[in-house]
Amino acid sequence: MLYYEKGSTEIELTSEDLKKGLYEALEKMGKKHKVLAIPPDYTRLPSRAGELTEYAWQYYGDALTDVLPALGTHSPMTNHQIAHMFGTLPASLIREHDWRNDVVTLGMVPAEFVKDVSEGAVDFPWPAQVNKLLRDGNFDLILSIGQVVPHEVVGMANYNKNIFVGTGGVEGINKSHFVGAAYGMERMMGHADTPVRRIFNYASDHFANHLPIVYVQTVVGLDKSDGKVKCRGLYIGDDFEVFDKAAKLALEVNFEMLDRPLKKVVVYLDPTEFKSTWLGNKSIYRTRMAIDDDGELIVLAPALVEFGEDKEIDRLIRKYGYFGTPATLKACDENEELRNNLSAAAHLIHGSSEGRFSVTYCPGKGKENLSQTEIESVGFNYADIDEITAKYNPEKLKDGFNIMPDGEEIFYISNPALGLWAYRERFKY
Repeated sequence: MLYYEKGSTEIELTSEDLKKGLYEALEKMGKKHKVLAIPPDYTRLPSRAGELTEYAWQYYGDALTDVLPALGTHSPMTNHQIAHMFGTLPASLIREHDWRNDVVTLGMVPAEFVKDVSEGAVDFPWPAQVNKLLRDGNFDLILSIGQVVPHEVVGMANYNKNIFVGTGGVEGINKSHFVGAAYGMERMMGHADTPVRRIFNYASDHFANHLPIVYVQTVVGLDKSDGKVKCRGLYIGDDFEVFDKAAKLALEVNFEMLDRPLKKVVVYLDPTEFKSTWLGNKSIYRTRMAIDDDGELIVLAPALVEFGEDKEIDRLIRKYGYFGTPATLKACDENEELRNNLSAAAHLIHGSSEGRFSVTYCPGKGKENLSQTEIESVGFNYADIDEITAKYNPEKLKDGFNIMPDGEEIFYISNPALGLWAYRERFKY
């Protein structure tokens, strides 16, 4: 059932609009006695999910007993991040998801189904894992809150991904990431109907339909006319329709189709959002279908301090690096530790340009930042951030095409998490 919908490429939803829309939907659901909110973490700050979570708490008061940020494999939120993202929401309500220890398996998606939807790319069963709080908390409402946007693992982010990955466990996260990688990231991104989504939908229909989940989905994008991030849609409901409507709008808001491939792309990673290549490689994922053969991607990453958000995944990235699909698959065959961490293997595949274009990272120069040696050891090029910023200053660039003083043309992206870019001949609907 769809409880609320409002969205178009032309509107801008204010905070008051979001609050009004949420309250209208919650009124339709009737009184609730115990509510769990599952928003994204700080890495999805522009999603508006933080303030929607705060509004839900303001609406329910003491009935909203728990807030479980959908960390997946990400680092736990700091007190500063919690206060910044969730405003007046009491920090005492925050629960920390531990993807290695805090999960239960609701059921197994059969291997035959997984093999069929992945067109034979993989052949294994998939466990529908969630944080045990969802099963054992006796909630009469679970609000899953987040942004629908093109995504490298599932095609379009959010909906039940927020449940099965955001609150998921080791095996479920690892295998879902690997399905997407094996099937082909470029066949996935920007599509709502993908093998991974079908697996999640099977799990929702067969194993999670007893959970009182209602999805609160935003569509947020950059307005090039004024350089501001704006909310274009809010959809609230308890079945696939809520995701489908949000995904259709997101494809209009967040996807830029280009008539020619790009020779040089410069991406800026906001230090409040991006401190790892696990997240920062969105600069690679979201642009790879737009960059020309032998093109160049330059990533300005002032807050880059690690490769993986998870310590074990960070170690594996350092050991095996971003050296392309054949090298990663060979390493999987030869090393049990990588086979047991398939999300890391998938990430290594996603983060490689497969030698088609160059990737240059420019980390900050503090003691905590990744060094030139570390950057180059995983297969990326390194450049001095001060030198590159002097030439390509984010404060002076506009999103999209820029002509530099020397006549060079570059394409600038201020936040890769908000979009998907593709050359028309490389993207197939």
